[in-house]
Amino acid sequence: MKVPSLPYDRIIHALRRDGWVVLRQKGSHIRLQKQIVSGTLKLTVPAHRPVLRSTLAHILKQAQMSVDDLNKLL
Repeated sequence: MKVPSLPYDRIIHALRRDGWVVLRQKGSHIRLQKQIVSGTLKLTVPAHRPVLRSTLAHILKQAQMSVDDLNKLL
């Protein structure tokens, strides 16, 4: 499935529903983390409207999520 182009607030909302916690925001970047069995995952989401599809694809890879997983959380 093709990666959608979404505003950052919808991406953050979906990630929070998946268990991610917003740590801080510095400028136009929002830092999130999630505790998993094997450690801690961390990622940064740019506060852009919209977030580029290539950037969102990289975020999903870091979050160990598929596009289908993201669509279920939206």
